[in-house]
Amino acid sequence: MLDPLLFHDWHPVAESRLLAPGTIHPFRLLGEEGIAWRSADGAVQAWDDRCPHRGSRLSLGRIVGDRVVCAYHGWQFDAGGQCRLQPAQPREVPPRTACARRFHAAEAYGLVWVSLGEPARDLPPVPEHTDRGWRVVAGPPQRVATCGPRIVENFLDMAHFAFVHAGILGHPDHAEVPDYQVGPFDDGQGARGMRGVVATGCFAYQPEPSLTVGADASMVEYTYRVLRPLTAVLTKLAQEPAFPQAISLHVQPLDAETCHAWMVMSGIDAQTADDELLARQGRIFEQDLQILESQRPKQVPLEAGVEVPQRADRLSSAYRRMLKAAGLRYGVL
Repeated sequence: MLDPLLFHDWHPVAESRLLAPGTIHPFRLLGEEGIAWRSADGAVQAWDDRCPHRGSRLSLGRIVGDRVVCAYHGWQFDAGGQCRLQPAQPREVPPRTACARRFHAAEAYGLVWVSLGEPARDLPPVPEHTDRGWRVVAGPPQRVATCGPRIVENFLDMAHFAFVHAGILGHPDHAEVPDYQVGPFDDGQGARGMRGVVATGCFAYQPEPSLTVGADASMVEYTYRVLRPLTAVLTKLAQEPAFPQAISLHVQPLDAETCHAWMVMSGIDAQTADDELLARQGRIFEQDLQILESQRPKQVPLEAGVEVPQRADRLSSAYRRMLKAAGLRYGVL
């Protein structure tokens, strides 16, 4: 799991709304066990899920005031990770080495993000979730027994709509994928960003483009942006009636072959309840799940000859070249 590119990048680990004060949220990331919690000032904290005393899980403990209290011997750690009380010798000052291992933590798009290392980039920019005044809905993660690049590649694939999502996002009688354009994408963050991939002019026939449009079939125009090895965004415009929507995918690699897939949606739809939007997205992802977990190998091959591409795979081929150029080690062959 030691991949420098991902170790020093940001990954989602929790929904912000569920990280209430006084709660400890355990998470797994790149094979590491961690906890997320809120300090008294509302800031998100992320630590190694290990007490430095005898290695017990801090997630078994509790929050008292602004301190994490270990369940084993009651050691109390402040928001900076430093132990402030060892109940077995309450009159002694704990040594400076008695401190929890801290990770970088941030919040964006309704999610809590963690970097296990020193973040080499800023959080992936998704202006549709921040700059347009659209309602933003972040859902719970989907657990998938595969590697992250497989999940991203499926998110970028339009050719499966007619078969895996027949009746919703596609129809077998309209399986043709018209040609589209693919090129490099600059996320505008300079040295703190990453050069990705963009696909434009992507059209698909959809029987049920959205809950608002309902069952009125429409041609839909997509634009795809790959921002990071495990982050991609699509924007979707149903032509009749016009209805813009954005969906971002953020993959949290739990271990070598298991991930959480996080989806964040934003759009102008003010009529549909959050639960309905999440339920629809959940149904669509459930249709993908069996396919994703059936693929062999679980890793995405970056070398030619292992899998046979078609012209409709132009975007995923560019994504694979992006991963190879970035030097990704995780989830690829």
